[in-house]
This record gives sequence, C-alpha cells and structure tokens, in this order.
Amino acid sequence: AQCCAAAFIALFFTRFWLVSVLYAAWWFIDREKPSKGGRRIHAIRNSIVWRYMRDYFPITLMKTAELDPRQNYLMGFHPHGVLAAGAFLNFCTEASGFSTLFPGITPHLMMLSLWFRVPFFRDYLMSGGLVPSDKESASYVLQRPEGGNMLAIIVGGAQEALDARPGSCTLLLKNRKGFVRLAIEHGTPLVPIFSFGENDLFDQVRNPKGSWLRQLQHRLQQIMGISLPLFHARGIFQYSFGLVPYRRPICTVVGKPIPVQRKHRPSKEEVDQVHQKYLNELCKLFEEHKAKHNIPEDRHLEFI
Repeated sequence: AQCCAAAFIALFFTRFWLVSVLYAAWWFIDREKPSKGGRRIHAIRNSIVWRYMRDYFPITLMKTAELDPRQNYLMGFHPHGVLAAGAFLNFCTEASGFSTLFPGITPHLMMLSLWFRVPFFRDYLMSGGLVPSDKESASYVLQRPEGGNMLAIIVGGAQEALDARPGSCTLLLKNRKGFVRLAIEHGTPLVPIFSFGENDLFDQVRNPKGSWLRQLQHRLQQIMGISLPLFHARGIFQYSFGLVPYRRPICTVVGKPIPVQRKHRPSKEEVDQVHQKYLNELCKLFEEHKAKHNIPEDRHLEFI
C-alpha cells in the first residue's frame, strides 16, 4: 500500500506525470465502486502465485453443508490471526477451489475502508473480491435479489490480532453483535467459519492486558484504525527468526447456515438471541473438528 501511494505521488515529478493525473480522474469517477461490490478480475484470482501460497502452508477449505445459490449469506470468520492468511486465500483467490466447493456463490471479504483510499492498491483489492468494512458495502452485497452472494466478515478484526499466538483459542466476539444485527435486517442466514491453524503462523511478543505494550498497541489502533502486533517467525534461509510465516497447515471449516428471520429494526433481545445461537453453533463446529487438528480435548473456545 505504501509503495502504491509513493508511486502515485512520485509520478507527478517525472515525465510520466500524466499517468497520475489520468488515474486521479479515474479514481474520482470510480470512487463509489468499492462499496458497490467491487470489480473482481478472474485472471488475478486464478493466478498461479496463490497456488504456491496455498501449498507453502498448506491451506485447505472444507465445507460441512451445501449453500443454496439462490440465497445470500453472511459468514463470520474466526480467528483473525496476525495476517488473516486463510481468509484471503480462500475467499479472494481460487487456489483452494471455492467456486468448485460452492458453485453459484460469489465470495466477498470485508477489509478496513482505509486501504481503499490508496491509489492503485484499491484496484488490486477489488480484483480479488474485497469490499470496504462499512454498512453501505455490506448492505449492497446482502440485498442483491438474485442471491448467490457471500459476505465474509472477520468479526474479531484488528484488535483480535493482538491475541494471535500459537495455541490461542480466544475470540473477540462476546460483545461483537453488529454483524448479527445486519443479518437480521436483511434476513440473511449466518454461517460460522473457524480457520484451524490461523493463529499458528507467527509467534508474538508477549503483550498481556494491562501491559505498557498492550496499552500502546491499543492507542495506536485508535489513532490509525489498524493494530500493530509485534510478530516474528522464520527467515527465508533459516528457521530461528524472521518475518516469513511458519509452514503450518491451515484448514478453514465452513459451518452450516443458521436461518435468520428478517426484521427491519430488531430489538436488543432479538439480536442477543441470534448472537447466542451463533456462539453455540461456532462452539459446536470447533468441538466437532478440533481433534483432527491436534487440539487437546480439554481446550475450548473462549469469548472475550
């Protein structure tokens, strides 16, 4: 993103200044496109680069139920991990075979709106099916009458990344209910997703709640809108230290749809009821599959 912004500005001071001028004009004309479903480019989604990325970890996508292409779906993705690698590869590329597993379903993944303000980078994000994380973008996808659209939200967001470390089963979900309200307002089925191995890709510098580091990270998040976990893993040619993620498998399991009754203005009690049902289904999904991913029997999801 920084490189794209730097290139856009630098071009103004070269003989190629017209490129930036023309792009700025295009950017203005096209400014509403990210919140209108984006502009996916299948050649980029099908790039061989993503298959190499899939095989590095490796990353797999698993379904537990069929999805009706005549309906739209709202999916909650957990956990965020440090970089949300599973969410990106499974829903923004075809490397793990999303279209084969879920024929007739078009995936969209929500991302911080901030990144869609970066020239050139915004077009790259849209090419994979990413849309801004605001209500306008979500509503556009979920209210399309022809159905066949899936909106994935990484519910824990950037804040949850601060708790991403190997073996962690802590999810920032107890008071995150906006996605549930959104599903009720549109009558859209909720689908829980748990990505096993997502937290195992990096080690993170110890930052318990109340520590000076955690307070600094929270402060920076409030100012910038993004979290800054201090993570490390392996290097390119050695395994002791670096920023390259560990080669550990990720298996993203898509749960069964939870039917949601449509209501324009749901009460707090109605939202709480559906939210609790969602938590129960997510726990059930985790418990049913954890043994296959070497998670101890006595370890369970913890909601904060």
